[in-house]
This record gives sequence, C-alpha cells and structure tokens, in this order.
Amino acid sequence: MQEHFDDEYVKMAQAQGYRSRAVFKLKEIQEKDQLIRPGMTVVDLGAAPGGWSQLARQLIGKKDKIIALDILPMDPLEGVDFIQGDFREQAVLEQLYVALGGAPVNLVMSDMAPNMSGNKGVDQPRAIYLGELALETAKTVLTKDGVFLVKLFHGAGFEDFFKDVQHSFAKVAIRKPKASRPRSNEVYILAKGFK
Repeated sequence: MQEHFDDEYVKMAQAQGYRSRAVFKLKEIQEKDQLIRPGMTVVDLGAAPGGWSQLARQLIGKKDKIIALDILPMDPLEGVDFIQGDFREQAVLEQLYVALGGAPVNLVMSDMAPNMSGNKGVDQPRAIYLGELALETAKTVLTKDGVFLVKLFHGAGFEDFFKDVQHSFAKVAIRKPKASRPRSNEVYILAKGFK
C-alpha cells in the first residue's frame, strides 16, 4: 500500500486532478499514437474510477460521445455517459446501444484487469478472458477503420489473443508505457484500422 502512495504517478494524478494513475499510461500512448481525436465516439470498458474517460473528454469535442462501462460504481463525470453493470449481460449491452443512439464508435478502449490473486495460473486466464470480451465488444460496435486499445499481460494465451486481434485490424502494435510498473508484465495492444 505504501508503494502506491509513494508512486510518482499517483502523486501526479492527485496534483493534476485525475482520478487514477492509469491516466498517464493512456496519455503516453496518446502522445505517441494520437488515437483520440475530436469528432470521435469512444467506449471505455472497465472505466472506474474514470481516469481514461476524463482524459478522453479533454481531447474530444463537447458534442462527441464518451460512454463508460464498469461493474463498479463511478462518480459522475461531466460529458460522460456511465453505465454500471456487467457488459457480458445482454441488458447492459442494450443500454450501450441505446446510449450510442446509432453513432458509429471510433475507439473502444479497455484498461480492465481481474482482481489479482497472485496465482498466475488463475490470473492469466482471467485477464485473457477480459481481453477477449473487450475484443468481442469492439468487433460488435466499432466502425470500419476504428481503433481498439486493450490492456493484457504477457503469459499463456497472449500470442493467440494477439493473432486474433491481427485478424481484425490492419495495424497492431504493443505499447509498454513508462507509467506501467516495471516489474509488471502488463502491456497494451493498440490496434488500428478495423476491417
């Protein structure tokens, strides 16, 4: 716990009014890849506490839509539609479609991770499963040439998942932002040009 409070990114997030240190991971990817632009509709999966949605809101126009989903509650964010629930459930997906109102989705991003038990044999399949759910959602809602960003962990199932993403997108890259803890095997898969 002390490591968390001593973390420079936690301190920066507090100082800059962001809801989480994770915002700096997205910021670094954004600076390199310009994935969020005005005129976009963005879906943020596993959004709570809302740092990614907060940054996306700053980068896109006032009229553009951001829809955040999470099982956990999230304090309201101006200009962000929040749906609390499990997006594996049809009723929650229906709420997403209603919130979109037929708008084409340009970016699906997911910073989801399972509650880590410390047992790789349990944690890794759960993380891959969440990545697969995010990819399925992206395939369902993305417009042609849309962008997908998802957190994953190196380990069993990673290569197969990466190949799945390559099948559906023109360009796929791996990003390891500085804000990711060095000892963590987390990476982000950035996929552009949804086919």
